Order: sequence, then C-alpha cells, then structure tokens
Amino acid sequence: MTGSAAAADTGRVRRRFIAPSREAVDRACFSQPLFSGLRAFHELMTAADWPSVGALDARLVLPGKHLVMQDEALLADGLHYERRIAERGQIATRARNWHDLFNALVWARYPSLKLALNARQCLHIAAMGVGARNRAQAALTQFDEAGVIVRVRDASLLPAWDCHDWERLFAQGAGQWRDGDIAVVAVVGHALMEQALLPGRLLVGKCVVVQGEEDAACIAGTTRAIGEGRVLEDPLQLRPLPLAGIPGWHGGQDSAFYRQSDYFRPLREGRIYPPPLGMTPDHDR
Repeated sequence: MTGSAAAADTGRVRRRFIAPSREAVDRACFSQPLFSGLRAFHELMTAADWPSVGALDARLVLPGKHLVMQDEALLADGLHYERRIAERGQIATRARNWHDLFNALVWARYPSLKLALNARQCLHIAAMGVGARNRAQAALTQFDEAGVIVRVRDASLLPAWDCHDWERLFAQGAGQWRDGDIAVVAVVGHALMEQALLPGRLLVGKCVVVQGEEDAACIAGTTRAIGEGRVLEDPLQLRPLPLAGIPGWHGGQDSAFYRQSDYFRPLREGRIYPPPLGMTPDHDR
C-alpha cells in the first residue's frame, strides 16, 4: 500500500514519517540484514538517480501488474488503491518516493504474497464498503507496512517471546539465531525499509511465525494462509519483534540494551499470541 493510501485508510491522524532525500542516504544502510531479500535490486536502491516509474516497471517482473504514475489523472478514476490493482492491474506509484520504491521491490520479490494481501483487502472492501474498515483490514495493512515472516525449526524460544522475555529470546538464545533454528526469512513491510534509511533507528516488525525447515516453504505457507483467511484476521494475531534485538542486527547488544523498556516493551496484560503456522492440525504442514 502506498503511503498516501495507508494514511487515508487508517482513518486517524498520525505523525507522518519523512524519509531522507536520496542524496542524504548512506548507501551502507542497504547492507543491513533487513534488506537482504532485496539484493537482486541493489542498484535500484543505490544508484545516484531515481529510476522513473516507467523504467522501474520495465525492470521489474510483476505478475500481470504494472507500476503506473500516481497523479491526478490516475486518481480521477475514483477507485480504491487495492481495487485498482485487482481490477486494472495498476499499482499506483509516486515518483522519487522511497516508500513506493520499496513497495514495488516487495511486489517483485514476493509477488504471490502481495497478490494474496491484495485479494483479501478487496474481499473486505467489498463487504465493508470503501468508507469503513474492519480488524482484518487493519491486520493486513499492518503486515503489508511492517510485516516480517519468522521461521522456527526449534520452538523452544517461543515461550520467551510469548512473555516478552527479550534477553532470553535474543541474548540467551543467540546461538539458536546464529544456527538458524529461528530466523527472519522475509521482510515484507516496505514502511520498515523506509524507516531503516535512518541510521540507528530501532524498528519493530509485525510477525507471522511459521514452524518449518525450509525458508521458501514457510513463505509459501504464509501466502496460502493469508489467501485462505487463516492469518491476519486481527492485528492481535501479529507478534511484535524488536528487530534490533536479533543478534547481528544492531550494535551494542548488551544487557543494558535489552532492558530499554521503551523499545523492548513488557507484555500487555491479557495479550496471548497464536501458535506458529504448522503447529496445529488445521495449519500448513
């Protein structure tokens, strides 16, 4: 979802994030693990000049979709952003805009997942009407903007995550992160990527967790679950993950770092997280 569409759909006033100019971005930021899934598009992020919307569309392979300039002529059709994608195959894209560039790159990297998100949004738009939103739409938007897929081979760290015992999850569990028993296998949220342009920014991903062995299978399982409405039906289904806590994702990860309660927040009373996909009979196998 584009930034303008996201702001319009939330129905509330939020402080708008202002991304740095292309010239001001230190290209070293793209070596962060957060951007590892977009390595094939490195030059689109690091080149001195912005790619035009047309050049970006020609460069990326999209599933029957096209990036089109978001301008007054396009918006005059009156279509909702998501419906325009579904009905006309047009992904409204602003020129010289980090948020929309990252959105386009995620479309190219995870096309099936983005199609599933779009289909579910359109289903709810048809049911609710353009002027109303339900909790499923909020969950879909949160995942689209800040989503992360986490794979677990060994679920022994999940109790620590369940109770927000961050030092146990990250510091004591560092070996399991390094060994790949638990790992981020996809960063979907293009708003996370935009905010990561600012050095040292402490980001929180909104996670779907999958139990499995192979990264690609876990991404495909998440895509199926989204399409079938088995996840992202409520924002409370998403697990928050302070990404800077992951071993190797941030400098200075000592005990004092993990005690920063304004970032590593305690569990809210009554908050319960769902089990990972693949841990119950009704979920992906």
